[in-house]
Amino acid sequence: MKNKFHVLVPDKLNPAGQSLFDARDDIETTTLHFPTEDELVAAAATCDAIAVQTTKIPRRVIEAAPNLKVVSRHGVGYDSVDVEALTERGIPLCVAASSNMVSVAEHTLYFILALAKKSVEFDHATRNDNFWIKRQMGAQDIAEKSLLIVGFGRIGTRVAKRALAFDMKVSVLDPYIEDDTIKAAGCTPVSNLDAVLPQMDFVSLHCPKSAETVNLIGKAQLAAMKPTAHLINTARGGMIDEAALYDALTSGDIAGAGIDVFAVEPPKPEHPLFQLDNIMVSPHSAGVTEQSILRMAYQTAENVLNVLDGKPDPNVAINKEVL
Repeated sequence: MKNKFHVLVPDKLNPAGQSLFDARDDIETTTLHFPTEDELVAAAATCDAIAVQTTKIPRRVIEAAPNLKVVSRHGVGYDSVDVEALTERGIPLCVAASSNMVSVAEHTLYFILALAKKSVEFDHATRNDNFWIKRQMGAQDIAEKSLLIVGFGRIGTRVAKRALAFDMKVSVLDPYIEDDTIKAAGCTPVSNLDAVLPQMDFVSLHCPKSAETVNLIGKAQLAAMKPTAHLINTARGGMIDEAALYDALTSGDIAGAGIDVFAVEPPKPEHPLFQLDNIMVSPHSAGVTEQSILRMAYQTAENVLNVLDGKPDPNVAINKEVL
């Protein structure tokens, strides 16, 4: 029998993915639990692949793995992995690209609907003998409201489809997507963020975190938005200036926000945003459902096996140039 491939699993993989490895007689896995970087370096010395969830994979770990052929990320974000170090060695970083796009899109609509319908405020008031809060605080229809989607990839396109089903007017900002593609999806392409913000009732981020998107929404952008507008981020923390968002929410520059991701995770319990009533938060859980966890684990393992079998899928590779 040929030599086995060694797959390093820094975080326990759901059986939906682990079973793919276990079914192969040419694969052996090593699972670590909350490893230190030194432990990762030691384990990486003999690995051919890394299937990772939340553990950071820095350059030092990559350089310690002479046989490394692929890193597969359990999810779609990849800021925890040193992509540059992988690319320098011709190693692909694969993501579970199709696993949680529906889940994140649904979570985005959940934020939009809950904010518009004042769900948190109404629930709290009804439980506390304030049945007539509906006379003081008006819920809104989202039909005919204007939504700006920033980023029109797998998730942004699905948010658009769902928003259009609610009769929202959807605009899209994505410099990497052709206008005709956006129009074909029933949306309006826009090219200038600052120019279009004053027209929007909802703004939702669905772009990758990069040098050009860090603090994409700051003081100036928040000041440009309607005082009745809502901002939503189910993408990555750090793309909204959180101090500026706090100021905008307390001053009335915008009406509210739905935030699933934070610049530092997990955020401290005393985070200033948590003191406000006009923001909904969730624990970076937009892409985490019972169904998506199974899909992510399966595709994480599948991506590893495809590369080891010499059949890498360019659709899931972040650094496609190495294939």
